[in-house]
Amino acid sequence: MKINLPDKLYYSIGEVAKAFDVNTSLIRYWEQEFPIIKPKKNKKGNRYFTPEDIKNLQMIYHLVKEKGYTLDGARVALTTNSKISETVTLIDRLEFVKAELLKLKDSLGEKDSE
Repeated sequence: MKINLPDKLYYSIGEVAKAFDVNTSLIRYWEQEFPIIKPKKNKKGNRYFTPEDIKNLQMIYHLVKEKGYTLDGARVALTTNSKISETVTLIDRLEFVKAELLKLKDSLGEKDSE
């Protein structure tokens, strides 16, 4: 899953939820369920996620939403499988390459019809 977030030091929970196309309540729930997600909080209690938190959320999203793991299964997989981060990064790269190839295919199709 490719998320569109600008390069920043901190992201609000709204930005994160929008990038993952989920509700903010799900992000808060995952924060409770997975100890690897530790957003900074200001005095008002607003959460600010770091790029490291975003990477961890990507791994959780991949396991739970794309692979169909239960939360317990995802928690175990995150603690026992050190290659999940590499897998998620590889999937992102492959999706980018696929999108670029589809653009190229479309542009070639337009030239053929001319």
